[in-house]
Amino acid sequence: MECPHLSSSVCIAPDSAKFPNGSPSSWCCSVCRSNKSPWVCLTCSSVHCGSYRCDDFVVNDTKLGLVQKVREHLQNLENSAFTADRHRKRKLLENSSLNSKLLKVNGSTTAICATGLRNLGNTCFMNAILQSLSNIEQFCCYFKELPAVELRNGKTAGRRTYHTRSQGDSNVSLVEEFRKTLCALWQGSQTAFSPESLFYVVWKIMPNFRGYQQQDAHEFMRYLLDHLHLELQGGFNGVSRSAILQENSTLSASNKCCINGASTVVTAIFGGILQNEVNCLICGTESRKFDPFLDLSLDIPSQFRSKRSKNQENGPVCSLRDCLRSFTDLEELDETELYMCHKCKKKQKSTKKFWIQKLPKALCLHLKRFHWTAYLRNKVDTYVQFPLRGLDMKCYLLEPENSGPDSCLYDLAAVVVHHGSGVGSGHYTAYAVHEGRWFHFNDSTVTVTDEETVGKAKAYILFYVERQARAGAEKL
Repeated sequence: MECPHLSSSVCIAPDSAKFPNGSPSSWCCSVCRSNKSPWVCLTCSSVHCGSYRCDDFVVNDTKLGLVQKVREHLQNLENSAFTADRHRKRKLLENSSLNSKLLKVNGSTTAICATGLRNLGNTCFMNAILQSLSNIEQFCCYFKELPAVELRNGKTAGRRTYHTRSQGDSNVSLVEEFRKTLCALWQGSQTAFSPESLFYVVWKIMPNFRGYQQQDAHEFMRYLLDHLHLELQGGFNGVSRSAILQENSTLSASNKCCINGASTVVTAIFGGILQNEVNCLICGTESRKFDPFLDLSLDIPSQFRSKRSKNQENGPVCSLRDCLRSFTDLEELDETELYMCHKCKKKQKSTKKFWIQKLPKALCLHLKRFHWTAYLRNKVDTYVQFPLRGLDMKCYLLEPENSGPDSCLYDLAAVVVHHGSGVGSGHYTAYAVHEGRWFHFNDSTVTVTDEETVGKAKAYILFYVERQARAGAEKL
């Protein structure tokens, strides 16, 4: 929203001496010492845990652009505290005679077409997800082929939302800003793209992600896909959702999975169906329920959680198959999850088992690395071995005999990695394959890497693409 107090309240200019010591993410409220979502006063530079006087986030600025200057200064403080090593490596690359955007292929030099994303203040969680989704070919192509939507008019035409006045909820389109961001990637630009317009649309429609604290990448991905799905159902710019879907020949009716309403590209690509079987251990009554999903969250089995690295000699290495087996295997529900048996007319001990009734085109697997203890949310740092090609999901299907010989094979498209010890701290990067080459996306920096490096990553989110779907997309 446009804050009416900015012109009279913003008095300070960026000055390190006026701010507390340390990085902005470590600042504490000067009154209660809370370090949850700190805010800095633009008049006296005091740090508090409250927000603006108008009780909303602000997208406009003063005529001199003081708010933007403060934001940039705070981001510089954050970068100097947490990314010194990354800056050092980047400096070495810049001083090298080899252009970081050039790659040797068969003896000749070719340009790297990948474009990085600027970090707007602990937004690496968003950047890693955006880069991963941009390499899900069918999903990305759908949005890039959508017609552009003009969200600004009159005096503000052609200017970015970040630097202009808010246009109101009715003129905010997550689909449009997402489309613009995807179009900006893989254009071969030498400079990183700043997804600020998308970020502030996210602030507007997803209150959980307001502020500049570190967020969970998996949680952001789910919110992003859910909101894209909801907006696509309603249509935009006078074009109905159904008309847009009909224009894209890559989406067939037989592959649509409806979640919360009509099907969209989100459910057509990521949507699958689980069958949940619960059996009463007293009378043997079986209950079946079908649940749609956009991703599967997999536990890392407890027997592997003490392992720290792939090369540890004691004990077997945890594999993705171990995690999938733990998710789908028959298990007895504990006392806190007693099943209400309709035949026994009361809660009884029971067993539960998951089957996959329908596999999606893009299979998203989330490894549950963060778990609550009595007081803290700890990270499971176990290395999980995962295949780069040929993940076979047939053994987890409800009716594997009805699937084709290669229809259950998946190849890895992208990996999101969390570096650090806690969900509210650390850093996110992503690996993704594009036209046969693997890239490492670290905010603004994009580098070419190899399969061996990708395979050693401690994955947090894995994106697999159905082998037939990828082959079909290449023929279009």
